[in-house]
Amino acid sequence: MIDVSLEVILLLALAGLIAGFVDSIAGGGGLITVPALLLAGIGPVEALGTNKLQALFGSGIATFEYARNGHVDPRQQIGAAGLAFVGSAIGAMLASIAPGEILRALLPILLIAIAVYFALKPKLDDVDRFERLGSIAFLVSIPPIIGFYDGLFGPGTGSFFMLAFVGLAGFGILKATAHTKLLNFASNVGAFAVFVLVGAVAWKIGLVMGVAQLAGARLGSAVVMRNGARIIKPMLIIVSGALAIRLLLDPENPIRIWLGV
Repeated sequence: MIDVSLEVILLLALAGLIAGFVDSIAGGGGLITVPALLLAGIGPVEALGTNKLQALFGSGIATFEYARNGHVDPRQQIGAAGLAFVGSAIGAMLASIAPGEILRALLPILLIAIAVYFALKPKLDDVDRFERLGSIAFLVSIPPIIGFYDGLFGPGTGSFFMLAFVGLAGFGILKATAHTKLLNFASNVGAFAVFVLVGAVAWKIGLVMGVAQLAGARLGSAVVMRNGARIIKPMLIIVSGALAIRLLLDPENPIRIWLGV
């Protein structure tokens, strides 16, 4: 049982609120909540498990709002969601034993690449475009691979799903955001189930953060559905770039350690 002060719980709730808002638009909420949990004195594996609990609230309400407004049909995405669930569960099983240095080193580079892609991509709007990867190929590859990453490491998952839906499936940016939230919710459930089985969840903290995350995600979803590509594109660029910088400034980032800076 982790004992934290009321002040720390309130700060964690604020982190959940901000993360829910950001994540519902551009992904990357885990890069706000996971460091906050670690700073609160929670161990790495339990921080990942608790993060999945609170993330369920945000991704769940965002999925509900997008589905309720007709931007995604969960019944048509059950296969993709199932594969994301399985991939994430497998990743979570390995989370406590797999070395994370390579992932931590690659993540800022990948986030910068995503920011550059969306910054330079012309005509990025809410209109569906050419499908570069067939629906079956997309189904059997993208959801389980990104789901596996989400269970194993997590931060930036929403941004990676967005990139796949826009760049490979040819979705318009609002449709891509809606489908991203559905698959992210499924991967959160898969990883969370595993962390519950191994007892790596701080329930009180996760539930408090989850309520705050729900409020932030609901607000963010409403903003997206009113503004579409006008808000999603700049948020993706800003969030991906800012998170990459934050990771590179971390003294424990493997890149800095390898370079001796």
